[in-house]
Amino acid sequence: MNNKDAFRDYLQMEKKYSPHTVNAYLNDLGYFETFNKHQFDQENIDQVNYNQIRSWIVSLVDDNLSNVSVNRKVASLKAFYKFLLKTKQIEVSPLVKHKALKTPKTLQIPFSEKEVLDVLNHMPNTIGFEEIRNKLIIDLFYTTGMRRTELIHLKSINVNLSGGTIKVLGKRNKERILPVLPLITEQFSLYVQERLCLESIVDNDYFFLTKKGLKLNDTFVYRLINSYFSAVSEKVKKSPHILRHTFATHLLNNGADLNSVKELLGHSSLASTQIYTHNSLTELKKVYKDAHPRNQK
Repeated sequence: MNNKDAFRDYLQMEKKYSPHTVNAYLNDLGYFETFNKHQFDQENIDQVNYNQIRSWIVSLVDDNLSNVSVNRKVASLKAFYKFLLKTKQIEVSPLVKHKALKTPKTLQIPFSEKEVLDVLNHMPNTIGFEEIRNKLIIDLFYTTGMRRTELIHLKSINVNLSGGTIKVLGKRNKERILPVLPLITEQFSLYVQERLCLESIVDNDYFFLTKKGLKLNDTFVYRLINSYFSAVSEKVKKSPHILRHTFATHLLNNGADLNSVKELLGHSSLASTQIYTHNSLTELKKVYKDAHPRNQK
């Protein structure tokens, strides 16, 4: 087994990365291999120096890749050489002194409570399979903060209507239990009834299906969210991730503590959750300004 194959097994079995992530890492390695072979006539990338990697970075920038995309590709290389270090194939990573390219900080602007309610309140409750499914999906994103891939891969067996919970499989195959509001439980029941009436169900294990009985995919879910929120919002980004962001921000704005939000989101550290606090600070400043005696007229 060559090092690239061993690296793939390491990502899959030890790091427990998703197939999509593993493929992204291996594709990046493949691109660097091709560049290294053409530029330096060297097929094996196990033993390279930083100048070779830097030349690749320069070529990526020259090809008009964004700094974010370049950093992601270099991160794949860094993971590969970290693996070679761990397995004692090399003594020093060629990227040991590399500094990531500067990237602009993009502000993820959540939907307002009004925008979310405008979408949900104008969706019919009991008219047809697709309408009921779509409303449940939007409400589930907003009331649980689950990831798009978690929703797509939600299994019917992991929906506990009587207990008011669902079990999702997050990053690195980490399971977590999410509470479901009573209002959403009612929507689940409606959807289950409509789901049973489908003419054929191909992907029976999965809870959310198309009208043809097939499991949903990333593009389908993105377009669904984008379509409904385009009618009420002028924000640039209208995606499932923004709904997840909205869930966290609205909880924090209404007094939820950071640790609880961290657990609901399935983050491994508070640092990941803290990116959502910048929006709640606006609300916090307002409360502070209105409540502090020194600001009373």
